[in-house]
Amino acid sequence: MPEIRHSDASTGILPIPAGGEVDAHWHDQHQIVYAGQGVLSVTTDAGSWIAPANRAIWIPARTVHEHRAYGDTALHTIGLTENPLALEEPSALLVSPLLRELILTYTSGADEEEGAAPAVPAERARLRGVLLDQLRRSSQLPTYLPTPRDPRLAALCELLHNDPADNRTLTELGAHVGASERTLSRLCRSDLGMTFPQWRTQLRLHTALRLLAAGDSVTRVAHQTGWASTSAFIDTFKRSFGHTPGASRA
Repeated sequence: MPEIRHSDASTGILPIPAGGEVDAHWHDQHQIVYAGQGVLSVTTDAGSWIAPANRAIWIPARTVHEHRAYGDTALHTIGLTENPLALEEPSALLVSPLLRELILTYTSGADEEEGAAPAVPAERARLRGVLLDQLRRSSQLPTYLPTPRDPRLAALCELLHNDPADNRTLTELGAHVGASERTLSRLCRSDLGMTFPQWRTQLRLHTALRLLAAGDSVTRVAHQTGWASTSAFIDTFKRSFGHTPGASRA
């Protein structure tokens, strides 16, 4: 097993090419990560979070995690000694237009650009204070895809990871992995914290974001992820992420 490294939760921007990864690591500080460009996934042993342009991911200190980029991604990171959100688990947060600009400004080092006056500590502190205020107001949003523990449920989930468009019922899938519909329904609630339809929808949305970031058309993504129609996909996507898949692809 490769060594899990420790790194500083620095504030700045890390470009990651499409398909690029940051191996498993952890920080002493809490961290906010935001994809100013592209789509980012954050994975822990508990599951995966995905961050399109209107999401940021909160990563508590000492949480072992790894990143993967879908599309060329600009990863903006902010290290925090304090925990303004009082969250002990990773979470996806809504990024308002104001919060987006605060994150981009705080991490970009715009004050060092040619012709700009260097920022003084007091200005930096005020910017950070407003950023933290906006973070406290951010809603937590359901972009979490939990990882199953039970081997029967893990086998079922692997089938759907390999083919998100698989529309077999839980009874049909259960026959394939050797478990009854009743057993799998119970395991979904106890192991994943959600129903099977909820988990499958989350998987399809995660897959859709990755495919859109790779440049696939909305119609093709709807087909690849198992929606009955493109309009049904667009409706579910918009309700989940607050914008259409076409906007996400752009």
